[in-house]
This record gives sequence, C-alpha cells and structure tokens, in this order.
Amino acid sequence: MTKKFRPITAGQRHLVLNSNDELTRGIGTAKRATPKPEKSLLVKKVATNGRNHHGHITCRHKGGGCKRAYRLVDFKRDKENIPASVASVEYDPNRTAHIALLHYVDGEKRYILAPQGLKMGDSVLSGEEASFEAGCCMKLKSMPLGSVIHNIELVPGRGGKLVRSAGLSAQLMAKSGGYVTVRMPSGEIRMINEACKATFGALSNADWNLRSEGKAGRMRWRGVRPTVRGTAMNPVDHPHGGGEGKHNGYLPQTPWAQYTKGFKTRSKRKSNKWLVKDRRK
Repeated sequence: MTKKFRPITAGQRHLVLNSNDELTRGIGTAKRATPKPEKSLLVKKVATNGRNHHGHITCRHKGGGCKRAYRLVDFKRDKENIPASVASVEYDPNRTAHIALLHYVDGEKRYILAPQGLKMGDSVLSGEEASFEAGCCMKLKSMPLGSVIHNIELVPGRGGKLVRSAGLSAQLMAKSGGYVTVRMPSGEIRMINEACKATFGALSNADWNLRSEGKAGRMRWRGVRPTVRGTAMNPVDHPHGGGEGKHNGYLPQTPWAQYTKGFKTRSKRKSNKWLVKDRRK
C-alpha cells in the first residue's frame, strides 16, 4: 500500500510514500512505534560517496545523505532444523525489501529478508524438514514444482545472490539432471544447481516502485546527488555537449562515449551455458 499526502507544502504535492503496513508496530510506549534494530546485528557502514581507493569517482551522483548502520542479514540460512520465531518485521535503510528478526530456540538472533505475509509470531525453519511456507528455506531439489521463491543461491553454500529486491519472486519450473529450471523476475529462464538453497515466498514491500520522493531534498537525504544532462555540458565534458543551441542529432552515449540504449556490453567470454531463455526474447 502507498500513501498520498494532502499537499500542505509544495514538496508534498507529488509525494507518494509506502504505508509500511507490513512493519511491526506497537513496540514501546508509542502506539505506532517500531522496534529498534538488534544491536548485536549492527555494524558500522562507511560511506564512500562513489569513490575508489584512489579517491576517484567511479560511480557518479553519490554523496551526502543520512548516516546508516548496516544490518547483518543471513543470506546463507545455514542454521538448519532449528525452529525460529519472528520477533519483528523491520525497515532496512540499506535495501528495498523489509527484514525480519528471528529468535531461534537456542537463543541466537538473525535477520532474514522478509517475504510477503510474514508477521510477528510466525514460525520459520531452514532445512529439509521445513514446510512449504513463506520464510522457510531448503534446497531447490526438495521444493515442489511451481514454487514461488526468492534469495536463490548460484553456488551451494555461498548464500543467496538472486531475487533479493522488494516485491520480486522467481518460479521453480522443472528439475532434470541435477539442475532445476527457474523463471527469473526479468523473464529470463535459467538452470541452477539443485543443491542450491532458496526461500519460499515473494519479497515484501511490493509497492516500493510506486514511491515518489516529491522533492529534490528527499533524494539528497538518500545520498543521491543531482544528474546533469549531457546536452547542457561543454564538448570536453560529454559527447552530447556543445553546439549552437539545442540539438539532438547524435546517437545516445555515456560520458565515456559508450553507446547506450540498446548496445550490448556483455563480455563474449561469459558463458550462456545455463541460460535457457534470454530475457529479451
């Protein structure tokens, strides 16, 4: 669900934010208060502002923004056959999906990516004994065909790498010869080792893509700096720059003269061995 604001100020005229109804509320004295993050699972996050170890900008339009602490999320789900209860579903400033705090029966606490429908008090399990419910994790070979999954491993034991953004989900289509066929959110169909793990369910915060910040200041709070059009630059700064007046008689290029909008940049050395269907076809 999204929330549209009555424009009391100019910055609220086009503001659309997430309602965050999936988050756990009522923790503490305030009725709408959300739980504080688990301190044992927080680490310091140093902002690089898009610069590498030489101090050169390698990713433009980054800088400033509010300070963030990184939440240690368990992508491996390697604590098998030990039940855990969901203590809370929380906001994570470092990703689009929400995260859920698990309290295991042996006392350990871990964060996981929160799927849709997961709420405080639910029970989840990882391993071959787990049920086919949202938040439970097991190997792909043990999952029934047609399962909706996320947080998929590419190499067994290395942790989930695929389908980790808000609202995304993949579908298990077939099993054959030690591999399973998975339809990705992009439409791509690929083969993955059946010993890899995945988690049941679609990820939370599905309306994240409907969000509209409403004003430039909100983007600065998120650490996003302004983007300048290439046509507004000089020839020395951009292939689109210069010229007498406005013109548009060129092929779209990046500031480094790499063709964009359709030009494929994937290395020919990379293998398409596990690709069944390309997302563009």
